[in-house]
Amino acid sequence: MKRLSREHLSKIKTYKPGKPIEELKRELGLRDVIKLASNENALGPSSRVISGIARAVRELNRYPDSNCYYLKREVAKRFRLKPSNFIFGNGSDEVITFAMRAFLKKGEEAIIAKPTFLIYDIVAKVENVNVKHVPLKEYRYDLKSIKRAVTKKTKIIFISNPDNPTGTYVTKDEVEGLMSGLRRDIILFFDEAYYEFAKDIKDYPDTLRYLRKGRNIIITRSFSKIYSLAGLRIGYGIASEGMIESMNKVREPFNVNSLAQEAALAALKDDRFVMRTKRLVGEGKRFLYNELSLMEISYIPSVTNFILINIGRDAERVYNKLLKKGVIVRNMKAWGLDGFLRVTIGTMRENRIFIEALKEAL
Repeated sequence: MKRLSREHLSKIKTYKPGKPIEELKRELGLRDVIKLASNENALGPSSRVISGIARAVRELNRYPDSNCYYLKREVAKRFRLKPSNFIFGNGSDEVITFAMRAFLKKGEEAIIAKPTFLIYDIVAKVENVNVKHVPLKEYRYDLKSIKRAVTKKTKIIFISNPDNPTGTYVTKDEVEGLMSGLRRDIILFFDEAYYEFAKDIKDYPDTLRYLRKGRNIIITRSFSKIYSLAGLRIGYGIASEGMIESMNKVREPFNVNSLAQEAALAALKDDRFVMRTKRLVGEGKRFLYNELSLMEISYIPSVTNFILINIGRDAERVYNKLLKKGVIVRNMKAWGLDGFLRVTIGTMRENRIFIEALKEAL
């Protein structure tokens, strides 16, 4: 039978999301399930966000603002840029797709670390772009090796900072070392979905400074993590006006729904909620580090709201035992990290349940 899809799609592994709570409840007949698999904010949306959504519900008969006018004005004011420096997407994932469609053509090359956020590789292969993988070094991006991997075909370099799934980050000096002498026509794509958790670290790079200096840079940030809007799928990209104009040419109209826009606008103005989230994550991280150390389980120190844990060869068995106890974490086999689990930092109640379930599973 003649193939209907494009031939190269057969080589792409479909992304498999974490198991939903309701599905696990149905499968195993569980009543109480906690999900610590997808790096979501355990607090849920803030009261200001819920009020903003309630107001927007009354206008659901209208198409959303295709240009995200008010959101662009708000983020532009915060970062002292122009609204024309921003593009909004159905999650920051969609901005990755915009960049691939707008700037890369067949035969050009994307450099991607391995392992890292899976979407870079998937989107590059969907767009039929050559992909070069550069291994992490001690669970961190190796920017020196990435720079050595550049060829005349290289068009874009993806840098997840902080990285998912490791929770590590690259420093200002490392970024400047990569940029020094790098061809100016190469696009540096900084995926900063966990930016708010790391931005106050002394040597965390200020990528907006490079953008203001005229470098070909795209920066993405998300409302899914610290702002607790994962279910509404909204994120944004920051770049030069010319690059944003090109990405808008491949963006579908009305790609960001009206509820997401109102929620994101309210979330941006709720600094108290952001601080509350940071306190929760900090407290939970200290607790989990201590408990894992007492259990003699190694982990990768994280600057995000999740921890990569080295269980060893029994990781899949432990993952399945945790599922049966109503605790959903992420098995990292799909990333090539056999023996590892990734756990989101939850509420203190959820963290304690996870530790007790882990002790029993081991």
